[in-house]
This record gives sequence, C-alpha cells and structure tokens, in this order.
Amino acid sequence: MKMKNSYTTEDSFDRKRHGSLFDRGSADSYYSRRPDPHWYPNGTYNEPKITDLTPEQVTEYQAGYDDNEKFGDKKQWD
Repeated sequence: MKMKNSYTTEDSFDRKRHGSLFDRGSADSYYSRRPDPHWYPNGTYNEPKITDLTPEQVTEYQAGYDDNEKFGDKKQWD
C-alpha cells in the first residue's frame, strides 16, 4: 500500500488515475484554460502539484489536452 506523498513517475501516466497528466490536460482543455502541464499524485487539487516534468510527461499531459480539443467537449458557462 502506498502512503500519501509516496508516488512514482509511472503513476503520472496512469490514465485511470484522477489527477494524472492525461486527466489534468483534458480538464484544462474542458475548462478552456491554457495548457499548463502538471499533475497531482494524491488526486486533483490535493498537494503536491507536480510541475517539474520530463519531456515524456509533458507529452502525456498534451495528449489529454489534445484529445479533449479533438472532441470539443467544453464547459458551458451559461
């Protein structure tokens, strides 16, 4: 069992994980935010927010962002 704040780089690539790189990229696109590669190993908005990423991690974040842009799923603010 992993303890809080105990995570591996592989965790950031788990697309089923809430707060993963792909998840955060798709969420940023959904809310029409500019790309800002990051992830949360303890789940979205639970510290720490990881922004020091490898090029492969940035690519995974961007894949989530681009996937949502491709399908046009955007938050309706009305």
